[in-house]
Amino acid sequence: MTQIVVVGSLNMDLIVRAPRLPVPGETIIGHEFRTAPGGKGANQAVAAARLGASVFMVGRVGADDFGRALRDSLTTDRVDTTNVFIEKGAATGVAVIQVDGMGQNTIVVAAGANARVTRADVDAARPILASAHALIVQLEIPLDTVTYALRLAREARVLTVLNPAPAQPLSAQVLSLADLLVPNESEAALLTGISVGDWTSAEAAARELNRRGAPTVVVTLGARGALVLENGAARRISPFQVKATDATAAGDAFVAALAVARASGSDLDAALHEASAAGALTATRLGAQPSLPTRAELDEFLKARDHE
Repeated sequence: MTQIVVVGSLNMDLIVRAPRLPVPGETIIGHEFRTAPGGKGANQAVAAARLGASVFMVGRVGADDFGRALRDSLTTDRVDTTNVFIEKGAATGVAVIQVDGMGQNTIVVAAGANARVTRADVDAARPILASAHALIVQLEIPLDTVTYALRLAREARVLTVLNPAPAQPLSAQVLSLADLLVPNESEAALLTGISVGDWTSAEAAARELNRRGAPTVVVTLGARGALVLENGAARRISPFQVKATDATAAGDAFVAALAVARASGSDLDAALHEASAAGALTATRLGAQPSLPTRAELDEFLKARDHE
């Protein structure tokens, strides 16, 4: 079985649906409110587990109800939580999410215990990491910890996948440690200083990231699909057209499906095809982890769409 280690964040998502997103200083009347397990790290861990991988999560939660709920939720999805540590000095991370009638969202994250994930936490999982097929990391935990995990995985010849979200400046050293760098439009723009709004600018940003050290870059473009730069050649990955309900975690599903497929031996184009399908299917459902597809659901979706 494909073994994946995820070093990253765990948040409780506080979600409000509204007809549109408010402008600064405005109060609007929303629709329903709900809580759901989230955090980019945990989302990607659950997504990978539902796609059939054996997944080990490394991170921190607070000694509170949200923390207990998040650990229990991961366990329900068969994610190993041995290395999800309880931080008594901080609350569990939360994300406040607003979702409009078109499925677009805004997210504000309070890191809480996620800011306390350290190199020592990664060291505790080192035997598992050394035997894994892939490592997935994001940037909702300290960059030093992310860099350390990437370095250990690279030394062990483990596939490394970096989803640079939320975006922050990254050195050539960090970029070079990621076998697959997967930013979205805004993240690619922040990383490079190039405004990304179409295929031409997406390719320019990908080439700049490659010049700075990232060997293979996948820029996700939402409903327009994705652009991949591999071995100096850029190509477009076609999207799956769906009626979006909530874009939350669609990117996480994409990253996880890409990592699982590549770690399982699929070539990059086949892996990106599965990743695009996983992201599209996730966007048709409300919430983060509740929206992530199982392997059976993804296979059924692909079978139906590939024969249209």
